[in-house]
Amino acid sequence: MFNIVQQTIQMPDGSTITLETGKLARQADGAVVLRSGKLMMLATVCAAKTHKEGTDFLPLSVDYQEKFASNGKIPGSFQRREGKLSDNEILISRLIDRALRPIFPEDFHAEVQVMVTLHSADENIQPDALAALAASAAIMASDIPFNGPISEVRVAKINGEYVINPPVQAIGNADLDLIVAGTSDSIIMVEGESNEVSEIEMVEALRAAHEVIKLQVAAQKEFEAKVGSTTKREYNHEVHDAEIKEKMYSELFDKVYAVCLEGNPNKHYRSEAFAKILEDFIAAQPEELQDNPLYKVYFGDITYDASRKMVLEEGKRLDGRKLTEIRPITVEVDYLPSAHGSALFTRGETQSLSTTTLGTKLDEQIVDLPMVKGYSKFYLHYNFPGFSTGEVRPNRGVGRREIGHGNLAQRSLERVMPPEEENPYTIRVVSDILESNGSSSMATVCAGCLSLMDAGVPIKAPVSGIAMGLITDPSTGKWAVLSDILGDEDHLGDMDFKVTGTAQGIVACQMDIKIGGLSFDIIEKALNQAREGRLHILGKMTEVLEKPKPDLKPHAPRAVTIVIDRELIGAVIGPGGKVVQEIQRESGATVNIEEKDNKGYVSIFATNGESMDLARKRIDAIVKQPEVGEIYDATVKSIQPFGAFMEFLPGKEGLLHISEISWERLPSMDGVLKEGDQLQIKLTEVDKKTGKFRLSRKVLLPRPPKEEKPAEEKNNNA
Repeated sequence: MFNIVQQTIQMPDGSTITLETGKLARQADGAVVLRSGKLMMLATVCAAKTHKEGTDFLPLSVDYQEKFASNGKIPGSFQRREGKLSDNEILISRLIDRALRPIFPEDFHAEVQVMVTLHSADENIQPDALAALAASAAIMASDIPFNGPISEVRVAKINGEYVINPPVQAIGNADLDLIVAGTSDSIIMVEGESNEVSEIEMVEALRAAHEVIKLQVAAQKEFEAKVGSTTKREYNHEVHDAEIKEKMYSELFDKVYAVCLEGNPNKHYRSEAFAKILEDFIAAQPEELQDNPLYKVYFGDITYDASRKMVLEEGKRLDGRKLTEIRPITVEVDYLPSAHGSALFTRGETQSLSTTTLGTKLDEQIVDLPMVKGYSKFYLHYNFPGFSTGEVRPNRGVGRREIGHGNLAQRSLERVMPPEEENPYTIRVVSDILESNGSSSMATVCAGCLSLMDAGVPIKAPVSGIAMGLITDPSTGKWAVLSDILGDEDHLGDMDFKVTGTAQGIVACQMDIKIGGLSFDIIEKALNQAREGRLHILGKMTEVLEKPKPDLKPHAPRAVTIVIDRELIGAVIGPGGKVVQEIQRESGATVNIEEKDNKGYVSIFATNGESMDLARKRIDAIVKQPEVGEIYDATVKSIQPFGAFMEFLPGKEGLLHISEISWERLPSMDGVLKEGDQLQIKLTEVDKKTGKFRLSRKVLLPRPPKEEKPAEEKNNNA
């Protein structure tokens, strides 16, 4: 019944990956089951037989989904079923899309749908490093035109060694963690983060990843031959007219090139100037020929070729900058008076207004995924409204691009956030893009970092980011790397390589390629040039704010975490929560208690210093253990002939002996103290046998000077 074909890939660490087709989803154009350990994922691909008229791009959609049953879980949603894709699933979908898209033929415009589903999880294996391999294998097993195969692996630097697809538990100890995609001869996509690594380490990691990618690509070619899918379907999705193309190039190329050479930094000016050239050309054509859609197609080609020629031959860019020049930068902090932290970062025609808000544990982001369940104390949201590019666009929620850009910025800033024990807050950063002409995600990194420092969050070091571009000419072999690219340069160029880091090294990167792939020479050049630009931007930022402000804003909430012994948790909570509720009611602060690592973590969150001090004092009084030599505020509980019993901590009483009340000799306790009196005392001793506490007040009082004896008494004694 089944015609099953399998291919086994032997990995360097001794593990195996198996590709199988012919058993599941047989009506799809291509379907592959990938197995590794207990992990099983199904990748399918379907392509329309014809394309829609007027389509001049590849309508590719990629969906990656993790079934909760894959890890023995039931969804936590109200409907108890898988709903729309989570942010994590969207991010993995983007990893697959970005690896596949540049490998399809440029003239193939039929709708293509790739679906990758995780049906069985393995707690030791991250599925994101295998999803693109499964998708590529499914396409190779089909008759869909594809210039692949490609593959994708994770590379991590752990204890100085580069490890491919490391176990999940080991990733937390990695100094560098990248997802790398490539073909047999080049790199096409990179996504990852690191602990301030050098450019050399980054290139070494890419080389290590590429060696295994070549192994997986070769296995897919063998798989394709076994399946018998080497012959692909025929298609004709583009209609061309060589005569019109030649006419337009001869009449319009020089005009377009002249606009490019003007180097006007205003993108709307350039757009209008280009549009005017095309409008005049169309108006000059016979009326019956003016609706030809090829005019727009060929004019796009002219703009593409002219702008690239200017870069390679003139060393000049559309806005007049040199290849390594960064756009003018303006930085403002404390821009919004009511925010806990804010910054306005403007670079050329790209602008981010970012805010930092400090919250309590109750504001933590819930994470409910098949592979992960927990809470996040730091998250970043990126918003890209239509007006940022001068467009009329409906607001329809967060798109995949916004999730991807926000995740890159979040991972960049996460690497410099203070450790959890030093940060009692839940922190939300929001970047609103008010203007956009390229590199808005990098503006988010810069503005987000500044807003954190403005809020007084003690980050380890400031972070900046830059987007690098690339122009190549395969016919001549010329290429040029561009620093801080414009939106037009992203659209017309061959690469979008975003790099973020501190003065010490790289903390995150994201690279997308629109051509077949990149050589390591180009990658190395781009990384080194990015470092120069990144440090320039960092200098502009630190001129305004060099380090985090030493204190929070007056209107910002206060938070502190007290670590207590596990046995004291019950004392803080009290019977039925009575004690903690009383503390919250009297102080106005929010108190949250949780147990982890065999300790109790008491988080106090207050809107002002007075409220914080009152709550902390109450909790300290409950959990603090008596220490000899410490001074306490004590209350008289009972009077005895020989002294007074004082409560100096909740439930802790000691004896203040009559001889320890003052330096003067007191004949009796009459009139000296009364119940309810409060005074400061010092704990002087804890009896080792009985555990009783001995207190003293007189040691806190100035000792009276000794009285001089009369001369006659001195002589008699002599």
